[in-house]
This record gives sequence, structure tokens and C-alpha cells, in this order.
Amino acid sequence: MNYLAHSFLSFTDGQIVGQFLEDFIRNRDRFSFPKDIQDGITLHRAIDTYTDSHPAIHEAKKVFAPLVRLYAGAFVDVSMDYFVANDLSLNTLAEWKAHSLKVYSVLNANKQWLPENFKKMLVKMEHDDWLYNYREDWGIKFSIQNVLNKAKYLDKDIPVFEAFLKNKDHLQQCYDDFFPDLLEHTKGIHSLLQLEN
Repeated sequence: MNYLAHSFLSFTDGQIVGQFLEDFIRNRDRFSFPKDIQDGITLHRAIDTYTDSHPAIHEAKKVFAPLVRLYAGAFVDVSMDYFVANDLSLNTLAEWKAHSLKVYSVLNANKQWLPENFKKMLVKMEHDDWLYNYREDWGIKFSIQNVLNKAKYLDKDIPVFEAFLKNKDHLQQCYDDFFPDLLEHTKGIHSLLQLEN
């Protein structure tokens, strides 16, 4: 799952912060944050573990594996944000817009916890409204290219976006088979975290 899904699968402001922080911190640093942010880090990890083990995600990886091999999971994560952003059973367009604005506000209000590289990314994320624009083909194209640019061992012109477009219906089915299960799993993890508080 990518940024939009992780933010949507958060139940508190602190969890939003923790969900975003997970990819930017060392494991040993996780206990230096308030409990609510730690819960977000835990939730992020639980989401990733569940996602990686789900049969529908294994199926979705087959779309990208011939092009990018072990990086297929990263492109599935980005692709899933497209389907989350277009899932009007979760939120209306106005609600998705409001969600995006709330996430940026929460992150900006918690800048004291954010590393410098994340703060720089947040400026771009908010300026271009990444979270809301994942619903657009061009938004996902941008994200896919961003992954390609960061990947050390991949050529920057691999036609990953073209594979996404060609297989969009199949990836939609993978999303439909997967996301309701993830949503229920995440609610269960959140309930367990609340029992610890």
C-alpha cells in the first residue's frame, strides 16, 4: 500500500503521522515517538505484512514482475492507491479531497517529529496534492516514474505505466478481492492497539 491507503487506514491523527514516518525512520528510533505515533508505525507494518501475504496481491504482482522482477510489489503498492482514490464506496470525491487536506494539515502540525527529507517531500506532496490526484492516470504515472527514478537497478524508461494501463481491469479485480479484507484486518489491529493503551 502507498501513501493514500496508509493515511486512509489510520484511526487517529497520531497514527497518520506514524504511518508516514515508518518508511523514513530506523527501527530503533520508533520508541522515541509518542504512543499514538508508535501505533501508526505498528499499523503501517501490519498493513505491509498482510498485503504482502494476500493472494490477490500475488496475482497483481504478475502484471509488473516480467518488467521489474523484485520491484513488482512497489508498483502494485502505487497502483492500489489509484483504486483506493477511485473507490467511491469508501468516500465521495469531496470526502477524498477533505481527507487529503486533513492529512497535509496533520503532518504540518506534527513537523517536530518529521525528518528533514520527509519535510521536503511533504512540501511537494501538498503543493501537487498527491493524495487526491492518485485518482488520475497522470497522478499514478507520476508516482510510477518516481519509483523508477529512485530504484537503483531499474532503467528509468521501463514501460511500467503502460503495463498499468493495459492491465487496469485486472488490477481493479485484484483490488476488489483484496481491499475489503485489508480494511477488516486493519480494524482488528487498531482494536488490539487500543487495548494496549
